[in-house]
Amino acid sequence: MITEKHEDHCLKSCSAHSYIRKNWLGSIVFPFSALLQQSEFLDQTEVLQRAQIFKKNCKAMFPNRRIITTVFNDEGIQFLVTRYIKALNPPQQLLDIFLHNSNATFDLIARFVSLIPFMPNTPDENDGSDIWMTSERCISLAIGNKEEHAILLCNFFLYFGKKALVLLGTSMLQGHVAYVVTQETNEYLLWNPSTGQCYKQFDPFCPLKSVDCLFDDRNVWFNIQQNNTPMAVFFDYSKESFWKQLLPKNVQGTKVQSIQPEEIMYFETDKSMVEDLRNRIERTLKSKVMEWRPKHPTHWNRQCTFILRQILPKLEFGIGSFVSSEGDNEFERILQFYWVTGFPIQMPYTDVQSIIDAVYQTGIHSAEFPQTEFALAVYIHPYPNNILSVWVYLASLVPHQ
Repeated sequence: MITEKHEDHCLKSCSAHSYIRKNWLGSIVFPFSALLQQSEFLDQTEVLQRAQIFKKNCKAMFPNRRIITTVFNDEGIQFLVTRYIKALNPPQQLLDIFLHNSNATFDLIARFVSLIPFMPNTPDENDGSDIWMTSERCISLAIGNKEEHAILLCNFFLYFGKKALVLLGTSMLQGHVAYVVTQETNEYLLWNPSTGQCYKQFDPFCPLKSVDCLFDDRNVWFNIQQNNTPMAVFFDYSKESFWKQLLPKNVQGTKVQSIQPEEIMYFETDKSMVEDLRNRIERTLKSKVMEWRPKHPTHWNRQCTFILRQILPKLEFGIGSFVSSEGDNEFERILQFYWVTGFPIQMPYTDVQSIIDAVYQTGIHSAEFPQTEFALAVYIHPYPNNILSVWVYLASLVPHQ
C-alpha cells in the first residue's frame, strides 16, 4: 500500500513523501514440476472425461460388474488408474533369500505384500470415489486397501519383467477384490495379494468368482464376455469382441508420466524392538490363557515350549516339516507320554489385541481334562519398514492314561 505523508508545518499544497507499506496476505508455493506438467493438463482433462463416459457405458452393459477408471490420490488430485502402474523395486532382503529359485522369490514377494495390514473394510459401493496412495506411501505407512496391495504386487512383478496386470472382480470370501494376473508361458496365474496365494486359471479352489476389469500402465479393459468366471474368461484383452478398451490403440503408445517414484527406499526393522514385542506378546498370552481358565490350574510344559520355539522360525519360509530334524527325537518322546493338540497361527502384526482374539478363537485353552498342560511359543519375523509376520503356537498336552 502507498501512503502519502505531509509535513506538519507545510500546507496541503506542499509536496508530500510517499511511503510503501506491505501488508502480508498469505503465500502459495507452486512446485516447478507442476509447471512442467501443465502441458499435459488439457490432454488429461479430456482423458478423465473420456474415462467417466467409458465407465458409464460399461455399467449400462453389465451393471453388476466392477469398473474403476479414475481415482484420487492422497492430495485430492484425480488420475487415471493406469498412472499407478510402474515397475518398482522390492526390498533387497527378499531377493537375497532364494538366489537361484525365481518362483520361490515371487512367492515370497507376494507373501510380503500380504503382510502389509489392510485398511478396515469400507462399503463396496465406493468404486466411484476411491482414494489410492502410491506404492511408496503404502509401504511407508504400512497400510493399504485391496487395490493398493494389488498395485504394489503388480509393480513388483513388473520389476522382474513379468507381464502383469491388476484385476478387479469379486470373491466368494471377500466380496470386492483386486488380484494380479501374470501371463506365463502357457497359462495365466491369479495372485491374491491379501493372502499371498497363487492360483492357476483353472484351479477349482481359487476363491475368485468374477473377472470384471483389467488395467496396466497403458490401458483399462472391461470384460464384455457373457461368462465372467475365471475358468471361462478368455484373458487375451487384444480381442475387442471380449474386452472393451478405454483408450484407442493410437493413444496406448503415448507414455504418460507415472505418479509412482523412481524407486522405493526401505529401512531395516529394529530387531531389539521385535524381540521386546515378542516377549510382550508371549507374556500377555500366557496371562490371558490363565485368565480364561478361572476354574482350572494352568501348568506350562517347558520341554514342548522349547521344541515349538525351534519349529516356528522354519515355517516362515516353508522350509522343513512341522518337526525340525534336531527336535525330532524330543518331540517323538513327548508324543509317547502326551496327546498333543494345537496348530500354528500366522498373521500380519497390527496390534496385540488381534493376536489375543485369534488365539482365543482356537478354543485350545478350554481343555478341562485333568492334568492338562500347555505349551506356548511366539515368533516374529521382521521384514523391512516394520512389516512383521507373527507366529503363535498354543498346544495342550493331555497325559496318556
